[in-house]
Amino acid sequence: MQVIESEAVLPQREETRAEARTEIAAGWRTVSAACVAVVPLGLALGVLVVQSGLAWWWAPVLGAVVFAGSMEFLLVGLLAASAPLAQIAVSTLLVNFRHVFYAISFPLHRVPGGWWKAYSTFALTDEAYAITATPESAGWSRTRIVSIQAFFHVAWVLCVAAGAGMGSLIPPQVVGLDFAVTALFVVLGIEAYKVRRSVPMPALALGCAIVAALISPANMLLIAMGMFGAALVCSYAVSVRMSRRA
Repeated sequence: MQVIESEAVLPQREETRAEARTEIAAGWRTVSAACVAVVPLGLALGVLVVQSGLAWWWAPVLGAVVFAGSMEFLLVGLLAASAPLAQIAVSTLLVNFRHVFYAISFPLHRVPGGWWKAYSTFALTDEAYAITATPESAGWSRTRIVSIQAFFHVAWVLCVAAGAGMGSLIPPQVVGLDFAVTALFVVLGIEAYKVRRSVPMPALALGCAIVAALISPANMLLIAMGMFGAALVCSYAVSVRMSRRA
């Protein structure tokens, strides 16, 4: 925490145009694989919007304004069913509650400027977090971080809009498009494990998910994330105490 705070108060040197172009290009190289990987998911969402009876333009609107993959899939069903605003708000809280924990380790302190910080917070998706909240990202500039998020944002909107355009071409008998979200999280989990190589953390997350499912299947996500977050805090406190004793 002391390291993060000290970095936050350091004066930010203005980038030259050449440096900014270099950082933008580096951001694209970093996120390009994620943009390609998200194409099937974006197409699936666009198709789902059209097949749910909504107008095609809802697809790019959801992609640009909501910009939360799993919640967008759920929101399509809620909008199609004309769900009340209160239900939509509660569902959004439960589904996106994990972003509270993302903010703990996301390098927002390296994104100075009110508007830049606001957009970076808005564009904090699972993919952006998986890319930027890693040891390899230490020292990345604001330009690179925001470029990664902006490129992914644009790619997502384009894929969703393309999916909406293709929606009428796919027969309604094709099912399982909503499973693309689950497949995405599985891949992200595998990639995160490759970076940290920590067996106890995935085992702990799986245990929290199982216990939460047994307690309340309807509120599994919120309970599991709360238990996992509490376990991480306790683990950190224990490790700090043991290091001080040593």
